[in-house]
Amino acid sequence: MGNRKAGSTDLWKVALGSAGLTFLGLWLFSRPLLNRLHDSFLKIVMTDPYEENFWEFVSAAARTGLQKIVETNLRAQQGKLIHRPFGSPWRSPGTDGLIFNLAQLARLPVEENVPVDTKVTLGPRAARPLKISMPIIVSGMAYGLALSEKAKIALARGASLAGTATNTGEGPFLPSEREAARHLILQYTRGGWNHHPDILKQADMIEIQFGQAAIGGLGHSSNYEEIPPRGHRLLGLKPGQAAVTHARMPGIKDPQKDLPPLVTRLRHLTGGVPIGAKIGAGNDLEQDLAILLEAGVDFIAIDGAGAASKGSPPIVQDDFGVPTVYAVNRAATFLKKQGVKDKVSLIAGGGLVTPGDFLKILALGADAVYIGTIALFALTHTQVLKAMPWEPPVEVVFARGRYQDRLDVDKAAHNLANFLRACNAEIMEGVRALGKKSVRQVNKTDLAALDPVSARALGIPLAIRPGSNFLS
Repeated sequence: MGNRKAGSTDLWKVALGSAGLTFLGLWLFSRPLLNRLHDSFLKIVMTDPYEENFWEFVSAAARTGLQKIVETNLRAQQGKLIHRPFGSPWRSPGTDGLIFNLAQLARLPVEENVPVDTKVTLGPRAARPLKISMPIIVSGMAYGLALSEKAKIALARGASLAGTATNTGEGPFLPSEREAARHLILQYTRGGWNHHPDILKQADMIEIQFGQAAIGGLGHSSNYEEIPPRGHRLLGLKPGQAAVTHARMPGIKDPQKDLPPLVTRLRHLTGGVPIGAKIGAGNDLEQDLAILLEAGVDFIAIDGAGAASKGSPPIVQDDFGVPTVYAVNRAATFLKKQGVKDKVSLIAGGGLVTPGDFLKILALGADAVYIGTIALFALTHTQVLKAMPWEPPVEVVFARGRYQDRLDVDKAAHNLANFLRACNAEIMEGVRALGKKSVRQVNKTDLAALDPVSARALGIPLAIRPGSNFLS
């Protein structure tokens, strides 16, 4: 199950690491001073009554958690909805409870000189399916509403160097991103922008965005002052006007009635590129999928709990949505029952970080995975040092970030490309270790569960066999 103390523990590690570096510096340059500070601090902690003792905060924080204490103070200070960037700190049930099989004797591993195929075709029944070299795609992150133009160009260029696709996100269409991207997935947004035929015709795939896990289907807005001037023009905003993403897609009052004509219109307009939809994974997942299949989509992107955003209410991040690992399994099972698993592509995202995460999600039935936060970590690499320690790393990539002008696009693009290639190389090794030659051959039979909950929820066997002392 998820470790809901992980966020607090990680914060303590960061704080202690920073303090450790400070003390190291003092030790190197002034050991007597450090000794006096050390003794004085510990004496206070050891002698002050609890109501006056700093350790009272440590004790309270251990129970409540630093994350909750900080956010309580932000609510008390601001008196309004707070928006947390980069998703929930709590780890929902993920892929850690799963392991892969090892091919050795009963099944032989693939020899090291045999190539492994990781190419993916998305929307195979479309007139112009999207073909990429790996099953990893850069997820939607909006220009202007979230990221800077430099960051978007770097994401597009890095994905192109690695032979995969990038997603515009729910921001305005950015011509420089289109120029940098070999394969561009365009989000058809609830804000009403990116709906012009001239823009839609430039897409390699269109994703109708009904929601995402970190914010669900909630309407939200970005103030005029939060958006760069170029974003104002591309969004068509008047001075002082906010950019509003509506809760419901304009023109879709009855999804079962209104969605099929939209899918058909987009398909004809674009000359047959794959047309699909993105949804946050809720507990009505199968019902949502049924509506999308009835509309004739070529692909479905599901966003599981654990997904991030530029900023959304903590309550949605922490307490809403089905974890990605369960959502993928449910979606793949439903598509198989409907007889469309090989016709409608499934893309999954939400809290996926490592090559192991990616391959496990593919084994559960996804055709490709979306990555967002970890792509930004790879993109910025050592360039976060331009903002740290006085500002958070996001200041290097956010649209209004203090250091966004200092991002070196070429270095950032190559860092992302290196990360994507390295992940794909590890996936290849994982496929070989399973005794297979293609990522498309990996499935649930290659997995085992470490706990009974995962085994029952995902329909896979336990690694611990019945009859062992653990289960008796």
